[in-house]
Amino acid sequence: MRPQGSRELLLQGNEAVVEGALAVGCTFYAGYPITPSTEIAEGLAARLPAVGGTFLQMEDEIGSLAACLGASLAGAKAMTATSGPGFSLMQELIGYGCVAEIPAVIVNVMRGGPSTGLPTSPSQGDVMQTRWGTHGDHPIIVLTASSVREAFDMTVRAFNLSEKYRNPVILLLDEVVGHMREKVRLPARGAVGRVDRIRPSMPPEWYAPYEETNTGVPPMAAFGDGYRYHVTGLVHDRMGFPTQQKTEIVQGVNRLFRKIERGFREICLTEEASTDDAEAVVVAYGSVARSAREAVEELRVQGRRAGLLRLQTLWPFPRAAFERILGRGTVRSFLVCEMNRGQVYREVLRVVRGRSEVHKLTRNDGELITPAEIAKALREWL
Repeated sequence: MRPQGSRELLLQGNEAVVEGALAVGCTFYAGYPITPSTEIAEGLAARLPAVGGTFLQMEDEIGSLAACLGASLAGAKAMTATSGPGFSLMQELIGYGCVAEIPAVIVNVMRGGPSTGLPTSPSQGDVMQTRWGTHGDHPIIVLTASSVREAFDMTVRAFNLSEKYRNPVILLLDEVVGHMREKVRLPARGAVGRVDRIRPSMPPEWYAPYEETNTGVPPMAAFGDGYRYHVTGLVHDRMGFPTQQKTEIVQGVNRLFRKIERGFREICLTEEASTDDAEAVVVAYGSVARSAREAVEELRVQGRRAGLLRLQTLWPFPRAAFERILGRGTVRSFLVCEMNRGQVYREVLRVVRGRSEVHKLTRNDGELITPAEIAKALREWL
């Protein structure tokens, strides 16, 4: 039975991002067209004005994210979308958003690189850039999706995590997920769970925009609400003013990490299939996880003990899922499959620490990894 008010649609992954943004209350988008993310900008250009929101096409991706951060400071739920070259341009502003604790959602629909690379071909080459692209010690949340419906769900989650933790959140799609079409059933308008940033409840004269709290996340006033609010990219004290005091520097930077660490259980998402007794576990994300699932199902039919660990969160890296699987004592090897030269593979090596074999199956030629390729590789360890 169809849930009351739900909608059944044939959508691209990029179009599902648009639906998710509108469902969770996005009211501002600034961006610059770039393949293969342009459908997100086109969709929100048409839809945002109809719900009282604002769409701006900026002169470049640097200005796009700057405009989003400014809109967020004024109280809007803001997002932008881009691909590799544009994402590279955004790095300075991502760091600014982290240190100034400004919520914003950045969708990166990955294509082949480096530089202009392969504009119309899929890739997963931006994983490490999302974590280390901007300089300095900073926390970041990076989500990914493997289906059109999940593109909707992860857009909603990206906004909610960004608002809750006062931090930029990145959603990584690959070109395949961004452009493929699937029939999806979306929840009724108004039925999506929404998280809004905590607003200050104290009088303006008591407000400290970067004060320590039990959660590590300070309340955030909107510009125009009557609260004094100093914003800077410099390391700052609890009032937002630049500081050279060592204790304030250490306390402030540590709090940025602590607020995310306290949310690991909520933030670090994975999905397991047939891992309870698996001897070999495929680790995959994005469109590659779809190939991996088919390969695992084929081998299970043949009586081979294969499993799948699908990553939905890439950063913070979901270490707990690997510890859980290793703790069962059956796994002899992990096979990391990804469309790059092994970016998540390096993280799996770091987490597993020799307690199991770790192998990789990679492509960076703009082509998908097929189920047959994954099944063939798995048979070597089963």
